[in-house]
Amino acid sequence: MLLSVGGLNVFYGEAIHALRDVSFAVPAGEIVAIIGANGAGKSTLMWTLAGVHKPRSGQIVFGGKPLPAVPHLAVAAGIALVPERRRLFANLTVRENLTLGAYRRNDRAGIAEDEAYLFGLFPVLKERFRQYAGTLSGGEQQMLAIARALMSRPKLLLLDEPSLGLAPVLANQVFDAIQEISQKGMTILLVEQNAFKALEIAQDAYVLETGRIVLADKGHALLQNPAVQAAYLGVRQRKEVVLQSVEN
Repeated sequence: MLLSVGGLNVFYGEAIHALRDVSFAVPAGEIVAIIGANGAGKSTLMWTLAGVHKPRSGQIVFGGKPLPAVPHLAVAAGIALVPERRRLFANLTVRENLTLGAYRRNDRAGIAEDEAYLFGLFPVLKERFRQYAGTLSGGEQQMLAIARALMSRPKLLLLDEPSLGLAPVLANQVFDAIQEISQKGMTILLVEQNAFKALEIAQDAYVLETGRIVLADKGHALLQNPAVQAAYLGVRQRKEVVLQSVEN
């Protein structure tokens, strides 16, 4: 198992218990999705895995070793986060953003090889190579954010709401790219409000509600789950359909 999370509790101050005994696993080479409504704790989870938030309790084991709550150590271990709303360096060019993604590397030939691969994956980035990131469209910025993260050659790619704010056509392009990246062997943890697309491409999936994992199953199984359909896929069900806890 590449990533194992057990009993994770994260607080904001003393009053806000953002993650409550969260446990899940991410096998190497798979796409694992976490779905949930706004405020469920999805982004908090991603920032915690990236070393930004320090858990109050619980453990994060990555590659068989405990993962310290320090951002640069998470990157050094092989974790790359594509954050919600991308957070690019708007006043730097596409090329400069990609270069910053590879800041820990000194293998020029490998960096050039990865750039060529990413330009094949996202041809528009090659066209915009010298353009400032802040002038790109939302879809182009999302592609650049993913490409920047991949330039570090991570073992685990964390994707936080990659389709947020994108038109359906662009969102589909991003999901197609995610699947292609996965087929190359990349392990991906995907947090996404578009539950249908996330569950469609994920091998394993979890439902996060108010900081707790309340359902866990294969992606295709959750896609057919009546409770998930009612809560997240816009399928009307009877009022008594409720999410059942993992323990049940």
